Amino acid sequence: MEFRASHILVKDQATAEKLYERVKKGESFESLARQYSTCPSKSKGGDLGWFSEGQMVAPFENAVRRMSTGSISKPVRTQFGYHIIRKTGARG
Repeated sequence: MEFRASHILVKDQATAEKLYERVKKGESFESLARQYSTCPSKSKGGDLGWFSEGQMVAPFENAVRRMSTGSISKPVRTQFGYHIIRKTGARG
């Protein structure tokens, strides 16, 4: 199975919660990713492209697997920080 997702990665839970609320209220996910994310994917609006099972850290991958395409996660904690994830596709 392959998944496609975008994310906004930040260091602290408080910032992640605030950004999650802004996305849920309709602000542009891509714009917020470009402005706040600490991941190099921020230059692409947070787009991580397609990835196979086992390529991402377990908490991130498990969250993406459970999500429906087009949905946005509440902040997910990994060793890198807090991710707000938007699942954009699944195949295979």
